[in-house]
Amino acid sequence: MALTFRVILLAVFFCMSALSAQDKYTLSGTITDSQSNETLIGVNVLVPEIQSGTMTNEYGFYSITLPKGTYTIQISYLGFKTILESVNLNDDTTKNFQLQEAAESLDEVVITENVEQLNIKKPQMSVNALSIKTIKQMPVVLGEVDVIKSITLLPGVTNAGEGSSGFNVRGGAADQNLILLDEATIFNSSHLFGFFSVFNPDAIKDIKLYKGGIPAKYGGRVSSVLDIYQKEGNSSEFHMNGGIGLISSRLLAEGPIKKDKGSFLFGGRSSYAHLFLPLFDLDNVAYFYDLNTKLSYRLNDRNSVFLSGYFGRDVFSIQDSFENTYGNTVVNFRWNHLFSDKLFSNVSLIYSDYYYGLDLNFVGFEWESGIRNFNVKYDLKHYISNNFKLEYGLNSIYYKFNPGEINPNTENSGINPFKLIDKYAFENAVYLDAEHKLSNKFSLSYGARFSTFHRLGQDELNTYENDNPVLFNQDLGIYEKAEPTGTESFNRSDVIESFANIEPRFSLAYQLNDFSSIKASYNRMSQYLHLLSNTNSPTPLDVWTPSGKFIKPQLLDQVAVGYFRTFKDNIFSLEVETFYKTIENRIDYIDGADLIANNAIEQVILNGEARAYGMEILFRKNEGRLKGWLAYTLSKSEQRTPGRTSLETGINNGEWYNTPFDKTHDISLTASYDLNKKWKFSSNFIFQTGQPATFPNGQYEYNGIVIPSYESRNSSRLPSYHRLDLSVNFNPNPESEKRFKGEWVFGIYNVYNRRNAANITFRENRMSGTNEAVRLAIFGIVPSVSYNFKF
Repeated sequence: MALTFRVILLAVFFCMSALSAQDKYTLSGTITDSQSNETLIGVNVLVPEIQSGTMTNEYGFYSITLPKGTYTIQISYLGFKTILESVNLNDDTTKNFQLQEAAESLDEVVITENVEQLNIKKPQMSVNALSIKTIKQMPVVLGEVDVIKSITLLPGVTNAGEGSSGFNVRGGAADQNLILLDEATIFNSSHLFGFFSVFNPDAIKDIKLYKGGIPAKYGGRVSSVLDIYQKEGNSSEFHMNGGIGLISSRLLAEGPIKKDKGSFLFGGRSSYAHLFLPLFDLDNVAYFYDLNTKLSYRLNDRNSVFLSGYFGRDVFSIQDSFENTYGNTVVNFRWNHLFSDKLFSNVSLIYSDYYYGLDLNFVGFEWESGIRNFNVKYDLKHYISNNFKLEYGLNSIYYKFNPGEINPNTENSGINPFKLIDKYAFENAVYLDAEHKLSNKFSLSYGARFSTFHRLGQDELNTYENDNPVLFNQDLGIYEKAEPTGTESFNRSDVIESFANIEPRFSLAYQLNDFSSIKASYNRMSQYLHLLSNTNSPTPLDVWTPSGKFIKPQLLDQVAVGYFRTFKDNIFSLEVETFYKTIENRIDYIDGADLIANNAIEQVILNGEARAYGMEILFRKNEGRLKGWLAYTLSKSEQRTPGRTSLETGINNGEWYNTPFDKTHDISLTASYDLNKKWKFSSNFIFQTGQPATFPNGQYEYNGIVIPSYESRNSSRLPSYHRLDLSVNFNPNPESEKRFKGEWVFGIYNVYNRRNAANITFRENRMSGTNEAVRLAIFGIVPSVSYNFKF
């Protein structure tokens, strides 16, 4: 009887499940801009009747499953008019939406309360997004809009100061950031040694910075992911826009290949300040240029293809004796395929190359180095139900590293050709991510990434006694290079060393009430590539090297906890996060390490560890004439390399010391004010604790030579960094219905002419004979003017 009852219960359960499944249908589609047909990322799709919703993915696709019935579908996106449309759902339905830009009414509220609550509920945390519109309104040096400089105004993000490339996230190094442009890796994100970024703002559609709780689909770096997508181009009609500045200009053209089905985008940017140098009898050259392109075509309702590319170069030369050329090249072919209204897929074939060239005519040789990779990615997103979504996929990357090659550039140079040994590697990963809504208040995101890295065979590899390329001299108390005992040769298909790591990811959100929530996350990540650099920020001369027999991969563990709240119908928002992270196998260099043209880099490297912890606060005003945010970060970033045995002292006596990117206090205040439709004002104020530095603390004389002695590593600091920037946007004819529209942008960088120290050097004063400190400052006050146009 009991058995029969159980069978009946099971039968009823399965019948109810089947009935429930039959009564549920899926609404899916794509959401685009009505003017350009550009797909929109992160659009909120809300069903108010059941307080449920979803968001569009990176390609504008959405999918939501609902019981049979009639619903009001609310589509909302910042800067666009909200759509409210009734949908009778009695079958699986495909419905595309087109959003219209909101009219420029200074008091209009575009985003409503219910939509913003979705962000409170989602477990995703430690993520910042900036719109291109916001970035273009920010004051910048020399009037050139800069994506990288803009994200340094967010909490937890800094850089090494003016004229420095890259950026640092939560106390991490610049090489620990994964920078993606249409999914392709960018190895150098700066032009002109850090003064400008490589991203043309006119070609960019979406920017997200992940600082923690990083989804499992990302890997290969241990600090952050900067994910940038280019626009697809206007498939409705032809348009052009651009800007003319004091030192650079840009132009972008977009239009349909076939109306409403295919589009193209071509953008170019170049600096030209060097053209005026001959007027001052200067025979030097310093300029950059880059090209962005994208072709998009919708084959049918279930298939779309994209071909995107970027090419950038920097050229710097001093008369005819020296020329430096470097830059990125990326190409990406993508195929979107919709298997069903619940299963979306994307296949990407990606080529990425970073090149560095140096032509030294005064000594008669040229130098080339770089890194090249080929990447295959297959990603799927499965909308199983409104409460459960899966993302899974795989990717494989083949690397070729060229550490450097020297060739004579004249017949009489006297230089013999020399080639550092090329290195090869193969990186693979599979991942699975789940987003699970357990109740109206509690949601989870969990998953894992399994990554492997194979150091492939190379022509020659040094061998050492006891596999130890670095020796410790106990008499002198210093580390020294070990002499190789021989070499090994390998076939390209051989595997010299292999690594495998499981990288779990987990985050949760608990909604306290309609306006606040608490969130927590944990993620483990692996990094198999290392940037060899002994400067505080990357330079074009730095060389990437893979993990292998003597260099271990970096391993990160990070936890974060946060409190999130909105106020006054989402006009204001507050985010408070604390984080703690540790990194194993952070490489460090022995004193006096030579990193340039070194064929045995393992002789100057030791594996250490790093840690960082802190608190971030972000307070935003999201609507109204006055918008902006206040960001504050209190943090500590340290590293140490203890001795490998009890007899070794390690680096800095094995004690923790400040990393070059440790900034105790970091405050950013960003504000914009719309006076009227003609005039808009913006300002930034930045304060940062001075960068750690190592100064001499004495000197001694040896054989008539004065030799300085130094304090412990990074135990001193440069003076605090701070500045105020202002800009004004003037649109002379905001009501004009003409096709051609333009605006002027006036800016002042560093309004009160603060001479922020880029570094401090020490020298002997020739007059007094005493030692003195000399501060190098790159920028004082810098005015700018630019003209932007579109038609």
